[in-house]
Amino acid sequence: METEGFVKKEFEDHADVYVINTCSVTENADKECRQLVRRIQRRAPESLVVITGCYAQLKPKEIAAIEGVDLVLGAAEKFNIAEHLKELSKGDSTKICSCDIEDVEGFQSSFSLTDRTRTFLKVQDGCDYTCSFCTIPLARGHSRSDSIEGVLQNVDELAAAGAKEIVLTGINLGDFGKGTNGGKKREESFFELVQALDEHNGIERYRISSIEPNLLSNEIIEFVAQSRHFMPHFHIPLQSGSNEVLGKMRRRYRRELYAERVAAIKALMPHCCIGVDVIVGFPGETEELFRETFEFLHELEVSYFHVFTYSERANTLAVDMPDAVPMHVRHERNKILRNLSYQKMQYFTEQHHGQQRKVLFESPSNGMLEGYTDNYIKVKTPHREAWQHAIVDWTLA
Repeated sequence: METEGFVKKEFEDHADVYVINTCSVTENADKECRQLVRRIQRRAPESLVVITGCYAQLKPKEIAAIEGVDLVLGAAEKFNIAEHLKELSKGDSTKICSCDIEDVEGFQSSFSLTDRTRTFLKVQDGCDYTCSFCTIPLARGHSRSDSIEGVLQNVDELAAAGAKEIVLTGINLGDFGKGTNGGKKREESFFELVQALDEHNGIERYRISSIEPNLLSNEIIEFVAQSRHFMPHFHIPLQSGSNEVLGKMRRRYRRELYAERVAAIKALMPHCCIGVDVIVGFPGETEELFRETFEFLHELEVSYFHVFTYSERANTLAVDMPDAVPMHVRHERNKILRNLSYQKMQYFTEQHHGQQRKVLFESPSNGMLEGYTDNYIKVKTPHREAWQHAIVDWTLA
């Protein structure tokens, strides 16, 4: 949009066009979308409102019915937003530009680069998995990827813009390598991408945002352990520590494989930070099965969790499963695991007291600098100009 002459503004400022990029992972997406549209209507009723993202792909007619929405763009059309805006006037009937997700082909690379020195680079999109709780394949289409050559071109651009750290992202990142048109044929591999990036000059630090345990191979773990540029930090979705629940979720591994991956990482990198995604309150998750998850996570040598409360999503297998867990029980289990996560991170941080690690400091906020060590421990210190956007040797206290 900036290449078309638009100027980016803060959301709280008055703008001619507001773009809301939606999620479909939780039930809050539709509620938050409606609330944002109402805020815009009160502040700038004459401005154009565009809704895109996963929720827009899944339920375009539902979104179009929200008062104040002018344009709804599905997965294939969101990258053509500037062209659509040229043909749009306030007061016209809501325009929907969407298609069946099976028709979405091609890969569109993108990255975030504002005033942060840490940027997120998308290298893969879509998912061919069929987890029973998930709508993402319906919203994002088949698994497809950039090429290694294309990724390296983006890396050069980000390096020229001053980025110090890149976080590799994707819907199913470890599935990188399938062609740009969602073909089943694997043209390259995620391991080959990691190797190419480590050899490529220009960026000092890389992180792997999230990778399925069945796709996190021992060769990737061993490579990161001796890598020049990949940080000792993995985020590995678990979803449940109960094999019975994992089976109902249609996950592609069991808890034993997950424990093996964690053990392999810690054997080579005792200092490595490991994050976990976990869902509580899945249908059929009894108190005993939840206790299995709690005990498994309690014993596991991981550092923190992202805890999600299961929410029913239309057009998924799980929505019709029996033995729904009462919502208040789901929330209570979420709280229990978040408390355990806090304890885990406290313990992980304390293990590194007195050690010297490299910290990348980012933009200042309220007179303070914040940054992360190579192994993802957060550090705060009073602002020093020389440290901003710099990698500093830091002794953890």
